[in-house]
Amino acid sequence: MKRKLISSGSKMEQLASYSRALRVGDRVFLSGTTGYDYAAMTIHPDAAEQCLQLFRNAETALAAAGTSLKEVVMTRIYCPSPEDFDRILPILGEKFRGIMPASVGIVADLVRPEIRVEIEMEAIIGSAEVEV
Repeated sequence: MKRKLISSGSKMEQLASYSRALRVGDRVFLSGTTGYDYAAMTIHPDAAEQCLQLFRNAETALAAAGTSLKEVVMTRIYCPSPEDFDRILPILGEKFRGIMPASVGIVADLVRPEIRVEIEMEAIIGSAEVEV
C-alpha cells in the first residue's frame, strides 16, 4: 500500500522529516497541528484564536488527503494549561458537532512557549455516516 505525503510547506516539516498528514489506504493521520499561520509564520497569543487557525490548517491538510473533519474518528488535544483547554472547548464543540470523534485531552508542555494548543487527528475515508 502506498503512502500519500501531505505538506503544509512548513520549514519544521523539512527540518524534522515529517508530513503534515499521511494517507495510507483509507486512513489519514494528521500530525500535531498548531495555530501558526504558515504563510506569515506568525501565531496569535490567544488559545482560542490559535485553535481557529489550527482548524484552518487541519482542514487544508485533510482536504489534500481526500477527506474532511466529517471523517475524523480520533483526536488528541494538547494544551499547556487547563485554562487553555477551557478556552478552546467551545470551538471543539462547534467543529466536531455531530461528528463526535473519540478524543483525549492532555495537559502538557508544548515544543514552544507561544503554542497554546496542538491537535492530532485520525480520519477514515468513508466513515462520515454516523450511527447512534
